[in-house]
Amino acid sequence: MRVVKEAQERKNEILDVAERLFCSKGFDHTSTNDILNEIGIAKGTLYYHFKSKEDILDAMIERLTNQIVAKAAIIAGDDSIPVLERLTRTILSLNVDNELGDMIMEQVHRPQNALLHQKLETRLLGSVNKLITNIVEDGIRQGIMQTDYPAEAVDMVMTYSYIAFDSMNEYSPEEEQRKIVGFVYHTERVLGMERGALLEAMRHLFDK
Repeated sequence: MRVVKEAQERKNEILDVAERLFCSKGFDHTSTNDILNEIGIAKGTLYYHFKSKEDILDAMIERLTNQIVAKAAIIAGDDSIPVLERLTRTILSLNVDNELGDMIMEQVHRPQNALLHQKLETRLLGSVNKLITNIVEDGIRQGIMQTDYPAEAVDMVMTYSYIAFDSMNEYSPEEEQRKIVGFVYHTERVLGMERGALLEAMRHLFDK
């Protein structure tokens, strides 16, 4: 007997199966037929939700981004955590250190997927910057930070961080260390902090 599922439930099922196949077989070596066979649905059902394999990947990235932002929001909104620790832990929560994250980043860094990469950064920047700005505003109220333009300062810091650390594995250990120290130094300047105030808290972001 044919099982009829709600649209969102079916969409999530397709994404779950696609994630598993993309991670085990690789994006290039997984076909839409593989996904169809795994779920046991008709081709028309798949194309009702997604126009192509690339469309599935796009939806997968959006779902992962929403999960990352939701996790970061819990930490960013916890006023019981000191400001600098909250800032560090919020940024740490944005890292996706698993097979799915590795697969997605491999795909978005391909030259032919430049638009997908841009969309990922735009989604994260748009959502995460608001969370970080709230933390900075708490820091201003507590006298830890000083800037008349907290949102704009966060835009500058986060945009630079995405550019500087997007392909960290391409740098030598010396270049990597210089970028880390430079990032912390300029973050302190932009947020109006005493020199060195952020260094110890931010050092954990780059532990391997």
